[in-house]
Amino acid sequence: MAQLLKVVKWIFLGLLLVGAAFAGLERLAAERIEVVELIAADEAGDMQITRLWVADDEGMAYLRVGADGSGWYDRILLNDSVTVVREGVSAQYRVEARPDKSARINELMQKKYTWGDTLIGAMIGSREGSIPLELQPL
Repeated sequence: MAQLLKVVKWIFLGLLLVGAAFAGLERLAAERIEVVELIAADEAGDMQITRLWVADDEGMAYLRVGADGSGWYDRILLNDSVTVVREGVSAQYRVEARPDKSARINELMQKKYTWGDTLIGAMIGSREGSIPLELQPL
């Protein structure tokens, strides 16, 4: 019985270590290249900050939301405009979904974020159906 408890303990510690390593790898993948801060009010009016990837195409900046949405995207939909902090500079934007640019923005995100985009894409299932969000300066 004591031997079994020892094996279970080592399995548990091993799984905990693998989970911590995986979480660290995900953070490294997400934060190693440029990240912007999206600031938008939630339903209660409280400002929420979300760190996101950004890609540029034809003079415009784009965020990307998965096909199933997210809390930060819900906050965009609640607001006429949002604040984005990029390289320490805050600016106001109107956000427009641009599904017609999905392939192009996915390509640019993959090129910019390389293995990080591949890893996070694998974690969430795929990038299929993701929606580019164009940041239109106000």
